[in-house]
Amino acid sequence: MTGTYQTLTVDLPETESEAAQDLLHELGAMGLEVRDRESRTMPGVRAPAAGEAIIVAYFDDADTAEQARAEMHEAYPSARLQLAEEQQQDWSNAWKAHIKSVQVGRLWVGPPWEAQNAPADKVRLVIEPKMAFGTGDHPTTSLCLGAVDDYMSTHPGASVLDVGTGTGVLAIAAKKLGAGRVVGTDNDPVSVELARENAVDNGTPDVELSGKELTAVEGSFDLVVANILANTLIELAPLIAPKVKDRLLMAGVLAHQKEEVEAAYVNLGLVPELGVQQGEWVRLDFHRAK
Repeated sequence: MTGTYQTLTVDLPETESEAAQDLLHELGAMGLEVRDRESRTMPGVRAPAAGEAIIVAYFDDADTAEQARAEMHEAYPSARLQLAEEQQQDWSNAWKAHIKSVQVGRLWVGPPWEAQNAPADKVRLVIEPKMAFGTGDHPTTSLCLGAVDDYMSTHPGASVLDVGTGTGVLAIAAKKLGAGRVVGTDNDPVSVELARENAVDNGTPDVELSGKELTAVEGSFDLVVANILANTLIELAPLIAPKVKDRLLMAGVLAHQKEEVEAAYVNLGLVPELGVQQGEWVRLDFHRAK
C-alpha cells in the first residue's frame, strides 16, 4: 500500500444509509465512517444536513474507488458523491488536533499537551482522551460540566453518580469541586481503565469507577449525571430514576429526541426543569419531588 488512499464521501437521505453502507462494503471499501443524527460528530468535522447521513468510504486504490463511485451514482442518483485522494497520516497523533481545552465555570478541562496553558485561577482537569469519548470539548460534555459546577457550588459534599462515565471527566470534576462520595460506571472496560488512570492523574483516586450494573451500585445520590445517547437513556430510565435523591442531569440528547426521553423519566416520578440547548444538543434537568 502506498502513502495515499482514496475516500468516497456520500451525502444521502438517512433512510438510505444502511443499504448504502452494505453496498459500499460489497464494492470493496476497507472501512466506513458514518455520520448521522444519532452519532456525535467530532469537532472540525462536517456534520450531515438535516434528514441526511454522510458516509465516508475508504479504498486503497483509485480504480476500485472510481468503480464504487460509478455504481453508487447508479444506485443512488440523488446522492452527492465526492472522490478524493488522502495522504496517510500517523493516526495515533493526527486526531489530537481535534481535541481542545474548555473552560466552564470554575473548571479548565483539557488534554495533557495543553495543560501548561491552564489559567492559575481555575480548577484544572487533565484528561487523556485516548479512545474513550469525552475531554470536555463536545457540547454534551460542556453542558454537563457547567451544571455539575453550579450544583457543587451550592451543595458541597454532595454524593454524585456518573452513568456512562467514559473518560471519567464528569465524576472527576465533581470530586475536584468538593463532592463527597462519587461513583462512575461504564459498560466499556477500556473506558473504566482509562477513567481510573485519569482519576489517579488528577489526584482523585477515591472516585469509585467500575463496570458495575446500576443495580449493583449501592444507595441513591444527591446528583446523578448521564451523558449518553438518547436510546440508552430511555432504556436505562427504570434503573437511573431510583438512584436520584435530589437532581438528575442528562445530555447526549438531540433536540428532536427531547420529548421522548423526558417522558420516560416523568413517568417514573421525576419533575422536569428548564434544560439548556447548545447547537442541536440539549441537556435535560430533573428534580425529585419533595
